[in-house]
Amino acid sequence: MSDSLSDALPTPLATEATGVPRIQRLSTRLANQIAAGEVVERPSAVVKELLENSLDAGARNIDIDVEQGGRKLIRLRDDGCGILKEDFPLALSRHATSKIHSFDDLSRVASLGFRGEALPSISSVSRLELCSRARGCDSGWRVSGDGGDTISEPRPVAHPEGTTIEVRDLFFNTPARRKFLRTDKTEFSHLETVVRRIALSRFDVAFTLRHNQRTVLKLRPAQSEPEQRQRVAQVCGSAFVEQALWVDYQVAGMRLWGWVAQPTFSRSQADLQYFYVNGRMIRDKLVAHAIRQAYQDVLYHGRHPAYVLYLSLDPTAVDVNVHPTKHEVRFREGRTVHDFLFRSLHQALADVRPGATVDEESGEITGPPAAQTVTEQSMHVGGGATGSCAGGPGGGHYRQQASMAFAVREQQPGLQALYQGARTLPGEDAAQDTEAGETPPLGYAIAQLHGIYILAENAQGLIVVDMHAAHERITYERMKAALAGEGVRSQPLLVPISIAVSEGEARLATEFAEVFAELGFVVEAMGPETLVVRQVPSLLRDADVETLVRDVLSDLATYGTTQRVREAINELLGTMACHGSVRANRKLTIPEMNALLRDMERTERSGQCNHGRPTWVQMDMAALDGLFMRGQ
Repeated sequence: MSDSLSDALPTPLATEATGVPRIQRLSTRLANQIAAGEVVERPSAVVKELLENSLDAGARNIDIDVEQGGRKLIRLRDDGCGILKEDFPLALSRHATSKIHSFDDLSRVASLGFRGEALPSISSVSRLELCSRARGCDSGWRVSGDGGDTISEPRPVAHPEGTTIEVRDLFFNTPARRKFLRTDKTEFSHLETVVRRIALSRFDVAFTLRHNQRTVLKLRPAQSEPEQRQRVAQVCGSAFVEQALWVDYQVAGMRLWGWVAQPTFSRSQADLQYFYVNGRMIRDKLVAHAIRQAYQDVLYHGRHPAYVLYLSLDPTAVDVNVHPTKHEVRFREGRTVHDFLFRSLHQALADVRPGATVDEESGEITGPPAAQTVTEQSMHVGGGATGSCAGGPGGGHYRQQASMAFAVREQQPGLQALYQGARTLPGEDAAQDTEAGETPPLGYAIAQLHGIYILAENAQGLIVVDMHAAHERITYERMKAALAGEGVRSQPLLVPISIAVSEGEARLATEFAEVFAELGFVVEAMGPETLVVRQVPSLLRDADVETLVRDVLSDLATYGTTQRVREAINELLGTMACHGSVRANRKLTIPEMNALLRDMERTERSGQCNHGRPTWVQMDMAALDGLFMRGQ
């Protein structure tokens, strides 16, 4: 409770005999202001509540006018179903709603708002005017409040079907809250973000946002897929859409669809992440964890993925009534949802490799070739590929590694043949690589540049491959596949490790004993607050076992699943793959280069190295012609 409210609370009454504080009923105004502290934090929270009410009312066009960041005026107009005259007094009363009527309704909430606290809470800290005309009625009605307990009687007013709400002088009667508002620019930035987030949840609704009489956002209804993609571009930027993959997965009554950015479009902050559950925008730890895990092999440390994703499932399988602002939800089967999100996105990212095309119109993965493409337009505006580097060390220098044998399949008999003018590779799967005389997605090697890059020619133009980064990914994926095939091998500890834990953690270790076994651990409870680790994964015998076990228990308690051990093993495999890959400045033969290209086409996630940097780029003929002004 804020200091301003606690200061306003009446002094508890006490009997002279006992000195025990007496229980008393709060005034309506005070109760509303306390509720307002949960619902109305700043102007953006007002807009969120009003927008949700408009959408629940079936609005298809919503106009929002804001002045001075929302502190002076917030006016929202919609063409929804409106409010009947007899319901006006209830509209501004606490715990009054048209959206739920019984406990059963609460267990399967389908509307965005349902608590019935928004309007009275807003009214208690502002000067509010409500005008509405219900569908089928001859006239509209108007009521107003000035932050007090009383609301004016409904009066007739000329108004189209729908509702208009004006909120003026926000927090005029609660100075302690008003002084915590930021500048108009900052407050409007928060408000605009809310409008953009909600606009992505309802493509079928038109939104207009004006600030100080200037139109900031105007979004038309988006029914078709290209129109929806255009709205995403308006909200998230065209660069996101250009680098986004379209995903659509369904299983066991759940559907995940939307757009996920390729790893090379990572962000320094988690500022481009939109996730919706049954149309409600949320920020949920379980969801964020699952998505982060899906990107774990392709994202540089400290970078954040970008996405616009929608999850649909049975309303009874998710509880939206766990937080006053309804930003968080609780899934009935959290582990199932987590696994579904992780596996779907993990597979979507794995499907992006040379030989798979990301359709420019839809973002859908189709046929060859894939990837980072330098077009004529991008050459003019930026001089580089449209896929920006995910971050990390700059300068293009790679650390030197010990020389070792190159093993990208040059030992196969078919790859011993010299590169022929016909550009076929005897011994390779000709049906796959040269069907109907087509050039493979990454084409054929023609040269090596400074012992670092492979230059290849394909049907579109020139391919440039970072040979170390590409081979590192190939080696890493093979190591993971081999490990998955044989399982995680365990190694008994000569001296078991004793770990002091809480009773809850000890019970959790017993409950998930099979999970620990699958991860290569043998963990036993040796008392109500003691665990003993007798076996560990062979690859992690030198790791900090106690910390790892505690992290696994923490994940199991929070998400019902864990990837900690897999992450630790993969990190070790990544290091091994880095040292086991072809080093920079190693001269390769043409057959060796072609072998690497073919392996890239077969390997999942080969478009990025283990740190999220691109492994290859495509320069099409238009871009090359532009460099030399051909045709100009």
